[in-house]
Amino acid sequence: MKIPIFQVDAFSEKPFSGNPAAVCLLEEEKDDNWLRDMAAEMNLSETAYLWQLEKGYRLRWFTPTAEVDLCGHATLASAHVLWETRRIDSEEMVEFSTLSGTLKAKQKEGWIELDFPAENEESAPIPLELEQALKISPEYFGKNRMDGLVLLRSEEEILKLKPDFEILSQIEVRGIIATAPSSSKDFDFVSRFFAPRFGINEDPVTGSAHCCLGPFWGNKLGKNELVARQLSPRGGVVRTILKGDRVVLAGKAVTVFNGQLAVP
Repeated sequence: MKIPIFQVDAFSEKPFSGNPAAVCLLEEEKDDNWLRDMAAEMNLSETAYLWQLEKGYRLRWFTPTAEVDLCGHATLASAHVLWETRRIDSEEMVEFSTLSGTLKAKQKEGWIELDFPAENEESAPIPLELEQALKISPEYFGKNRMDGLVLLRSEEEILKLKPDFEILSQIEVRGIIATAPSSSKDFDFVSRFFAPRFGINEDPVTGSAHCCLGPFWGNKLGKNELVARQLSPRGGVVRTILKGDRVVLAGKAVTVFNGQLAVP
């Protein structure tokens, strides 16, 4: 049986930018060893696995080294593939069953909107390893159930970061979100995301991090709708809309290639 696989650039409207994700369409669930090996073979920040349920789709996400609880860009890529291949009508909402509960995706005015849980951070002591790894003293440090959030003073400081990833990997979080106000009137804030503990030194565009960034900057700026840019070398744009304990992440996506696995 042939297994379709796609590579999609998420949070971008042009190829070779945004965050690439592999999307693998399964007829039935594979064992975890196969899922991990396939993700390592793809060697992207995330590989998404989908198979159909009685209602909606089961969705799991793997980095090259581990499964993760939540991933925005691979969810956006998955919804994009389902609509593009006409497995789901373009006007229909997609419903995913995941480790973070039920997630929904829909298309609106040329954007894909993802309904995700808000992942609010709480103030926490600044880890010594963080200052050593980033070589800078942050304005603020907070943590949620997954990540640490580091507030810096300016976009320039974000761009200049050259982390020591070996030291950064000693901090017991999924990843470190570094953020600052944007210097451009087109964006409300900017960020970068580092996750060396999960085999990703720097992630190009991290949707799940914006489940934390959206509420954080919404509270600081007094806004419910924000536009952000992640300042990785590839770059990408994420819109966030705050709705109580949920965050709508909006982005675009483009398929770079598709094919079939030769080894099922």
